Amino acid sequence: MAENCTPPAGVAEVLANTVGVKKAQSSFMKLLILGIFAGVYIAFGAQLATIVGHDISGFLGVGIAKLVFGSAFSVGLMLVVIAGAELFTGNNLIMMSVLNKQTSVGSLLRNWGIVFFANLVGSLLIVWLIHSSGLLSVNGGAVGAKAVAIANGKVNMDFMAALSRGILCNWLVCLAVWLAVAAKTVIGKIFACFFPIMAFVASGFEHSIANMYFIPIGILNRGMAAAGTDISNLNIGGFMNNLIPVTLGNIIGGAFFVSTLYYFVFLKGKKA
Repeated sequence: MAENCTPPAGVAEVLANTVGVKKAQSSFMKLLILGIFAGVYIAFGAQLATIVGHDISGFLGVGIAKLVFGSAFSVGLMLVVIAGAELFTGNNLIMMSVLNKQTSVGSLLRNWGIVFFANLVGSLLIVWLIHSSGLLSVNGGAVGAKAVAIANGKVNMDFMAALSRGILCNWLVCLAVWLAVAAKTVIGKIFACFFPIMAFVASGFEHSIANMYFIPIGILNRGMAAAGTDISNLNIGGFMNNLIPVTLGNIIGGAFFVSTLYYFVFLKGKKA
């Protein structure tokens, strides 16, 4: 085990003293490009999950459909972690560097702001390409109807539900990154990404960056909604009503429940 996996205390030290510091000190252009990549990669996973899982519940049931949907979506974080990209939700782990006095709050907020914006740009790039590709018309438009249904469900969620699901989501996402840092082989990193990401998606939790794909693609394709569906909230306002509480929840889940609590367990009182 020692050869293939870094122990938890070691992961905490790497994240606080090395990874977080490098991310906080990265140049604007590097964060912008790698942030766009992360938005693209998460959107790839979201589109794959939509097209693979759009009709599976009719054959295998809702539970298996959610499992397949989550499994397909996990490719997004695998690309982020292994190919290299800057993902806002994963970067909530930089909080460990702040608490360990290796970087400043200002540097943390700078990273988060640039990366969040870049993730949005990357997500919208894939939204436009998928919208232009005609792929939502697959299976008689059933894929497009599924995309609209996913988006519509998100924009009709109340604040507390979105906040709670955002907390639960990024708790798991940051644990996936934590496990990927612990793993020392590519296959280990793949499994580290797969299980927590599959779990959060199958459970119905909310990821701010994924929603930068899921909701805009639904807005652009409102006309593909199933007959009789109320899509009155499927607009930019509805997008913001989802994105704000989900983002806040993601920060709580990642920066507090993972970064802060693990800092107190493994790093507080130790010399960096």
